[in-house]
Amino acid sequence: MSPVSATYPLSSCIEWQFTDAGDLAERLRAAKAAGLELAEFHLWRDKPIDAVAEALAETGMRLTGVCVDPRRSIVDPAERAEMVTAVRETIVATEKLGKPALIVASGFRVEGLSEDEHFANAVAALREAADVAEEAGVTLLLEPLNTRLFSAMYLVSTKLGLDLIEAVDSPNLRLLYDVWHSAVMGEDIAEVLAGRIHLVAHVQVADMDDRHEPGTGTVDWAKVMTTLNDLGYEGSLGLEYFPTLTMDESLALTAKTLAKIGG
Repeated sequence: MSPVSATYPLSSCIEWQFTDAGDLAERLRAAKAAGLELAEFHLWRDKPIDAVAEALAETGMRLTGVCVDPRRSIVDPAERAEMVTAVRETIVATEKLGKPALIVASGFRVEGLSEDEHFANAVAALREAADVAEEAGVTLLLEPLNTRLFSAMYLVSTKLGLDLIEAVDSPNLRLLYDVWHSAVMGEDIAEVLAGRIHLVAHVQVADMDDRHEPGTGTVDWAKVMTTLNDLGYEGSLGLEYFPTLTMDESLALTAKTLAKIGG
């Protein structure tokens, strides 16, 4: 099959896509056969890591992201040591996968802490984690989520995520900007990313309202793509959506939709 095409390289979320192919290793092979070169998935401890490594070597596919596992809070001091340990263990476990970027979520708000205390705790935890990442030569991706899925989540704002990254000031800590999470929170992409696109290392896409492939919902993809282009984004687009079509059809619609810049 000829490679899919879009304005930016596309990275399949094999957690949710190519599921008919089998385990993650087989999904990588299916993604490669569909014309993709990049993939990503969520937690790793329940995955066949050795088989995934073999599939990556066989296909030449590269991973754009894997989640730090287990997930621990960056705002709760009681979980800080466990969070940094999870980063260390994830770095070791994923080295054979090509040292992919590692995705970090914030964890939930801590009752009784002020906004300033939440921020300071997050900076302290991320600084420790960034030190580990710098030593290993790995990038951490901080991901803001949304209150629809996680009502008590601390980091549900792109601006706050970027503020944290600036405060930590590490070249190995960057933002994962998820268009769907951002849209759920009512953010304007041009406003929240203005002047700070250099801090964004990965972008994930899915349409509103139900997190399906771009072109099936209400997101203004021409604006999204034009904004990313105008701001100078240079990364890939993670296809973190639940497909409603066969994967061939889904990728075709996604590539067509994301190739539209300026209408």
